[in-house]
Amino acid sequence: MAILENIRKRTTVLILIIGMALFAFVISGVFTSSDFSGGKVGTTIAEINDEAITMDDFNAKLEQAQRQYGPNFSATQLVNNVYDQEVRRVVLNQQFEDLGINVESDQIVDFIKNTGYAQDPSFQDENGVFNVEVFRTTIADWKETNPVLYENWLNIEKSIMQSAKEQMYFNMIKSGVGATLAEGEFDYMLSNDKVDVQYVRVSYNSIADSTVQVSKEEIASYIKEHEEEYKQEPARDIRFVFFEEKASLDDENAVKADVEKLLGDTVEYIQERNVTDTIAGFRNTADVAAFLDRNSDSKFDTIYKAKKDLPTVAADSLMDLSIGSVYGPYRDGNFFRVSRMMDRKPNGSVKASHILIVYEGAERANPEIKRTKEEAEEEAKRLLAEAKKDGVDFTVLARDNSDGPSAPRGGDLGYFQEGIMADEFNDFCFNNEVGSIGLVETQFGFHVIKVDDKQDILQIATLSREIEPSDETINALFTDATKFEMSSTEADAEEFSNIAKESEYAVRPVNKLKQMDENLPGLSAQRNIVQWAFNDDTKVGNIKRFDLNNGYAVVQLTKIYREGTMAAEDASANVLPKIRKEKKAQQIIAANQNKSLEDFAKDNNVTVSNASALTRKSPTIPGAGREPLVVGNAFAFDEGQVSGLIEGETGVFMLKVTKKEAGATLSNFSTFANTLTTSNRNAVNTAVYNALKEGAEIEDNRSTFY
Repeated sequence: MAILENIRKRTTVLILIIGMALFAFVISGVFTSSDFSGGKVGTTIAEINDEAITMDDFNAKLEQAQRQYGPNFSATQLVNNVYDQEVRRVVLNQQFEDLGINVESDQIVDFIKNTGYAQDPSFQDENGVFNVEVFRTTIADWKETNPVLYENWLNIEKSIMQSAKEQMYFNMIKSGVGATLAEGEFDYMLSNDKVDVQYVRVSYNSIADSTVQVSKEEIASYIKEHEEEYKQEPARDIRFVFFEEKASLDDENAVKADVEKLLGDTVEYIQERNVTDTIAGFRNTADVAAFLDRNSDSKFDTIYKAKKDLPTVAADSLMDLSIGSVYGPYRDGNFFRVSRMMDRKPNGSVKASHILIVYEGAERANPEIKRTKEEAEEEAKRLLAEAKKDGVDFTVLARDNSDGPSAPRGGDLGYFQEGIMADEFNDFCFNNEVGSIGLVETQFGFHVIKVDDKQDILQIATLSREIEPSDETINALFTDATKFEMSSTEADAEEFSNIAKESEYAVRPVNKLKQMDENLPGLSAQRNIVQWAFNDDTKVGNIKRFDLNNGYAVVQLTKIYREGTMAAEDASANVLPKIRKEKKAQQIIAANQNKSLEDFAKDNNVTVSNASALTRKSPTIPGAGREPLVVGNAFAFDEGQVSGLIEGETGVFMLKVTKKEAGATLSNFSTFANTLTTSNRNAVNTAVYNALKEGAEIEDNRSTFY
């Protein structure tokens, strides 16, 4: 309320600011119009190889996606999904146009026959079979009588045509993809040729990282030699302090006091009649529903509840109440509550287990069960007799014999109230004592039932008040956030953390934000912060306060990553271990030249190990991990031959081949060639599209608009 009052006091200033903002918006529109920008920025969401995706088309598809997915996706997720679909459509359509791939109406019909649309009753004849004439007639009828349905069909038709063209295109490529018998034979050899070795490994971890010095120049040189591995997208680092709008301890105590005050009766003076009147509190009111309507954040729930349905923090205490008694106030989540016992139904909730024996024709019966009703009854009676024997564990009996879905739980059905189960099942459970075991028949089959427990159910009236921050707390939070923003803005950029620390505020960093990121750790969806960080006018060190739904965030931009090759300092965390590994390998190799296998092990305090049945398809050495270069070298040597020093993934190796075994000789390798062909063709769709997308010139303007 205090904030609203401040706004009202500054009405004139606000009108001026809004007017200037509107003027700026109009001027901005003039300078981003097609007269000045050539119809690009401001009118297109993206350009792919000089083909534009216009804002109008994109927004139309975005609205369609919003109707389709509803609240299941955030706004940014929908934008990204539609964008990816549109880029795919344009990239592939450019290929279709170059190759002359098109789909005629007859081909659409043929395509529909092989899709789920053929199952649509609208397109079927009286026998439930897809009929081309019925299909065409139905579409024609929609055009005349149901424009909305017809418009929807046109969108579906576009989707079908796109899918059909994609299928034709990818099938053309797949027809040229295969594997020869020689490739099949080679693949067979990779999996089935085996080698046994003795090996010595000196791990890179034997040399401390601190002893290996790597210069900035070496890192830069490594990046230059491996530029493709160190490309980066535009990104930003930020840090922020979050001022969360939450109730203070004083606010909590005030809410609790308000709830306590409503418990007792109050005396009010009625001036019109010059009398005093006693107003019944929650403890004594006769009309609980009306009292809660006036005073509570929750209404009177007349449904009887079992213990499991009561608030966990108060369930035991509420179960012990007598009718008319009150428990509370108690804290339940973000509420203070007081509960009053209105009524109790003894044994109103039953816990039972059962063994279900199903027969053919019973409701919901598994079609694989072929026993007759008579056979099912006989089996149920046998299990009933077994269950009543002393020392028999009903849980085990149910788990091993029941046909019901509760079998894995030992037949346990949990607690339930009257009217939930089938009538015969319900009557047995509620009319028999705990521990009773019996047999009943329902439409689902025969049930051997055990009554495990019974509990009372309660009708509880609960007075609730949500714990919310007061106006004083909200105003103080705004003041604290504003003071921090001002003091950190006026100081040097590096002082942000120190100023926060002085006031005991937590600084939270977020690294490598991308242009279309939405969620920030601790703040959830905050596109406005991301957009600010990527704004050309926002410089490193800039600070801004953002008003959030549940408080304020004071944010500082700490780093800008430009598109292109990573700088040495940005890539150092990834590059440093690789250069260190190379240097360690050089040290180990230099110190162990011309040594035997045994001396290499002895001089480095390691043992000679054995590895058997190594293959090139799975080049993993037990105790050492994946070592493709080392295993590949092993296959290059003859039995008994000792290798030189090999620079592996985890250390420097020396090995001796003790046995080589070729795979069994086959007369034909067509099976392996066919498997490779299938695998290669399955990869076509994704691999081809990714290659086309990577080779395309794409100008992405999403972050400008969303």
